Amino acid sequence: MLGRSPVSYTTRGFPAPRSGLFPARPRSLLARAFARNSVLRQMDWVLVLVVLGLSAIGTLLVWSATQPSLIAAGQDPRTYLKKQLLIVVVGLVMMFAVTLADSRQLRMWAPLVYGLTVLALVAVLTPAGSDINGARAWFDLPGGFQIEPSEFAKIALILTSAAIFSRARRGQPGIVSLLKALACAAPLLALVVIEPALGVALILVGVTVTMIVLSGLRLRIIAAFAGILALAILLAGGLHLLKSYQLTRFTSFLHPSADLNGAGYNAAQAKIAVGSGGLFGQGLFHGQLVAGNFVPAQQTDFIFTVAGEELGFVGAITIVILLGVVIARALRIAATADDQFGMLVASGIAIWFAFQSFVNIGMTIGIMPITGLPLPFVSYGGSAVFADMIAIGILQSVRRHRSVFD
Repeated sequence: MLGRSPVSYTTRGFPAPRSGLFPARPRSLLARAFARNSVLRQMDWVLVLVVLGLSAIGTLLVWSATQPSLIAAGQDPRTYLKKQLLIVVVGLVMMFAVTLADSRQLRMWAPLVYGLTVLALVAVLTPAGSDINGARAWFDLPGGFQIEPSEFAKIALILTSAAIFSRARRGQPGIVSLLKALACAAPLLALVVIEPALGVALILVGVTVTMIVLSGLRLRIIAAFAGILALAILLAGGLHLLKSYQLTRFTSFLHPSADLNGAGYNAAQAKIAVGSGGLFGQGLFHGQLVAGNFVPAQQTDFIFTVAGEELGFVGAITIVILLGVVIARALRIAATADDQFGMLVASGIAIWFAFQSFVNIGMTIGIMPITGLPLPFVSYGGSAVFADMIAIGILQSVRRHRSVFD
C-alpha cells in the first residue's frame, strides 16, 4: 500500500472534494474586478486614461490662469483649482455611472433626457435664469457654481436622433424618420439660439447633419435635405437673425487688423499669447500675458492660449494629440458597434468633440471666428465637463454592449 500511487477521486467515479484536503483557492478582488464579464474588463481604458490626462492638464492650466487675478484681489489663489478638482471628480462619477447602463437602457431613457433638457432650456429663459454678458443661459447654484442647460442639449439631441433612426421600419429610415429627427432638433436649436449660444447652436447643426448622413437615408433624400439646409442658412443671413456682437465677431475674423482695440482685440491677444510660448513655453505659472490677464476668459474659452504661452508648442500639440485620441477611440467604438443606435450615438459624440475642439483651438490661432465654446475636458466649467464626461460614459456603454455579445 505504501508503494502504490494515490488513487484519484475522479478515476473511481467520485467528485473531488471542495473542502478539507483540497480547499478552493479564493479569487482576489482584483481578479474578480477584471473578470471576463466585469464592467472594468469591458471598458476602453485607453480612452479613460487619455480623458484623465486631459483633465489633469486642464486643471493645472485653470489654476495658472486664475491664480494671478485672485492674488491681486486678495483671495485664495487656489479657489478655481479646488472648484475644478471637484468638478472633475463629480464628472468622473457621472461617467462611471453612465458606463454601468446598458445601451438599450440609454435608448429607453432618450425621451426622458430630451424632455428634461427642453424644460431646462425653457426655464433658463425665465427670471430663474442668470443673464451674463447679454446671454441668459445659466442657473446660479450655491458656492459660486453655475449650470448651463445648453451643454446637455448635445447629449439629448444625439440620443434622441439615434433612437429615431434606429427604430425605423424595415431597418432603413425614410422621410418620416427624417421629419421626426428634425422636429426633435428644432426646439433644441431654437431655444439655444434665443439664449443666445451661437457656438452650441453650430454644434447642434453639425451633429444633426452628420447623424442624418450616417442614418442610412437614400441619397436623394439627403440631397434634398442639403438644399433645404443651404436655403435656411441664406434666409437666416438675410433676415439678420444674428445679434450685432455676433456679426462683429465674424467681421473681425474676416478683417482681424481692422479694430485691434475693439472687436479684434481678443483674437489678436490670443495669437500673441500662443506665439510667445515658443517650443517649450515660459513654464507653468510663469506666463507674462497670462499673469497680466491680457486675454479675456483665459480659463474658459481661451484656455488654449495659456497652454501655448506656458507649455509652448510641445504642450499645445500634446493637448491636440490627446483630443485626437479621444475622437479616434469614439470613431472606433462607432465602427465596431453591434447596432445602428450605438453606431449613431458614438459617431455623433465623435463629431461633437472634433468640431468643438477645432473651433476652440482655431479661434485662438486665427483660423476660426470667436465663439463661446470651451475646449473639451480642459476648460473650466461644470456643465461642459459634466456633459463631456457623460458622453464618455455613453461611449463606454456602447462598447460594453458589444463586448457582452462577443
